[in-house]
Amino acid sequence: MTPTPTHTELRSADQPSADLPTQDLPTTDLSDLYPDAQVLLPLLTDYGGRPRFTGTAVTLRVHEHNPLVRAALETPGEGRVLVVDGGGSLNCALLGGLLGDLAVQNGWAGVIVHGCVRDTAELRCLPLGVRALAAHPRRSGKAMQGEQNVSVTFAGVTIRPGDRLHADEDGIVVLPA
Repeated sequence: MTPTPTHTELRSADQPSADLPTQDLPTTDLSDLYPDAQVLLPLLTDYGGRPRFTGTAVTLRVHEHNPLVRAALETPGEGRVLVVDGGGSLNCALLGGLLGDLAVQNGWAGVIVHGCVRDTAELRCLPLGVRALAAHPRRSGKAMQGEQNVSVTFAGVTIRPGDRLHADEDGIVVLPA
């Protein structure tokens, strides 16, 4: 039986096609097809019940307070990915089971946190992609502070609102809007 060629074998890396359905490709193929694409350094751990997810980035920058995270997840997700730059803080969690439930109810594909999450057993049961630096039992502060729809930089990449994120077991690839 002849093996099915991969998407990478079907298209050369120096000639990507705009009609290629990137949402269906593994990050390895995307990385091959788009050698200039940004790839997050392998610093984030998978905490969600959905290891593969794709969506348009919505960005936040917060520090140890998560009301903006809640406010974003209360809006229709429409298959998007919330990217939360928590400054890499390991002092408290910015996302937990309740906000994970909220994300699922409102149609978010995933949440990427440059910081911590909690309620990891609950997050693992949700059909939601969740990546974060670590788990931490302490909840965040509740001050409404931070920035929305800004470029965020962590894990060696800059993510802009509207960029397309592709995550799977091999990593996270960022394709520009």
